[in-house]
Amino acid sequence: MAVQPEPDYSLFTAQEIEFVAEDELIEIVPNMRMDPLNLICGDFGPFLPQIAARVPLWLAVALKKRGKCTIRPPEWMSVEKLTRVLEAERDSEREFQSLPFHYVEISRLLFDHARDDIPDIYMVRSLIEDIRDVRFHKVQSSLETFDGRTSAVQIKSLSAMEVNIVRPFVARALQSFHKLDSLLPDTDSMPNNQPQEADKAAKGRRVLRGR
Repeated sequence: MAVQPEPDYSLFTAQEIEFVAEDELIEIVPNMRMDPLNLICGDFGPFLPQIAARVPLWLAVALKKRGKCTIRPPEWMSVEKLTRVLEAERDSEREFQSLPFHYVEISRLLFDHARDDIPDIYMVRSLIEDIRDVRFHKVQSSLETFDGRTSAVQIKSLSAMEVNIVRPFVARALQSFHKLDSLLPDTDSMPNNQPQEADKAAKGRRVLRGR
């Protein structure tokens, strides 16, 4: 019998997840005129000075590098909203607050390429790091509840980075549980001969005693 290969639960790299996140739309304020761009992922523009436009993050970064625009950080990246998210994450031991699926990658790209466009950047960076730490601790706590009866795992509102970290562990753990379960005997289907043997022995004793 041929041995079946183990399923591939390998992680995506941080660069691969970031590449996917670069397709997320973000708002820019151009400082130049430019005709519409007809791209595979959609049409963007025309671009006019001081008129906000929404473009993929990779395009925003490319224009920013050339000094053609400023980038408006998403609303969720304000100190006020991040503070509320952090407090809510700490108050709830199990529930995760709703954040963009690629909040880690989006914030990293903006920290790297649009530092001057982010108000209170050091406070924003600190809050996002604290949120990541609290959420990861909650993920670890959730995984500690695993046992042999676990058949599926549902954790709502995880980000791409968090899913990428958790998925290989969860997949391997569930597979191991199922393998162990298949090796255990099925007690429900095993014949129970003990009552019959005890009944036969009792009848034998009655016969010997003449009753």
